[in-house]
Amino acid sequence: MLAFAFQVSAQQRPLLTDDIDITPAGSLEISAGVDFYQDARFPLAGMEGDLTRVGDIRIKTGIASNVELQIEGVLQNYVSIDSITSPSIPLNIRGNSTHDFGDITVSAKIKLRNETKHLPALGLKFGYELPNTDQAKGIGTNQINIFSKILLQKKFGSFVAGTPRMNLMGNIGIGLMSAPLDRFSQNDVILYGLAGIYRITDHVNIVSEINGRASTRRNAPIGTESLGQLRVGAQFRASGLRFDTAAAFGITKNTPRTGITFGVTYVSPSIFTPAK
Repeated sequence: MLAFAFQVSAQQRPLLTDDIDITPAGSLEISAGVDFYQDARFPLAGMEGDLTRVGDIRIKTGIASNVELQIEGVLQNYVSIDSITSPSIPLNIRGNSTHDFGDITVSAKIKLRNETKHLPALGLKFGYELPNTDQAKGIGTNQINIFSKILLQKKFGSFVAGTPRMNLMGNIGIGLMSAPLDRFSQNDVILYGLAGIYRITDHVNIVSEINGRASTRRNAPIGTESLGQLRVGAQFRASGLRFDTAAAFGITKNTPRTGITFGVTYVSPSIFTPAK
């Protein structure tokens, strides 16, 4: 769903802000989740309702010690419609609900420098979002969007199982979003994120963040509006898996008012040897 374009990225669930850590070369990190959001808005369709995202799939693999490829998308978005007012496009919706696939995002992350005692680690992420949705379903906008952002990360504090207790991450970048109703037009949005992971024990982490995008145009084209979300949650490690959950709170007009997410992540052993 485009309402979360450039927010949902392959990172440490349930956070939206990217970390700078690279999946080991030859390994796969596979995450799956489900999200529930209240009072979601879809400005292009003039639609409001409750959104359920089933099968939020994120796959990452390391192809070098400092390079990672990522692919992500949602298997199905379901919206229980509360209202439709003045849609900007023709819709193909029957009854009081609609559903559609999510757009697929392909990206690469590069770690440029390691963390030092006084300076954070530095990285770069760039990618594009494919137009897999059907705009007539009212959920997505069926547009190609591209993005690039700088990643920063610093760990500090006392150690738990050999790892610093606090992990802070920051993202800043730009997204180029196609305007669905205006030919040869786009909106440049500022991408931002600030997140923290606090290790309670070797198996339990507390997480929190603020993440979103800000339009650089006072009157953003429909479908490219500013979005922002605050998340507070936890991660739990058990049986070789990392489980997660978080509560979400919208901080902009077009972001869902509240929500909750659940997920699980598995990291495989090395299953292939990248070319050198």
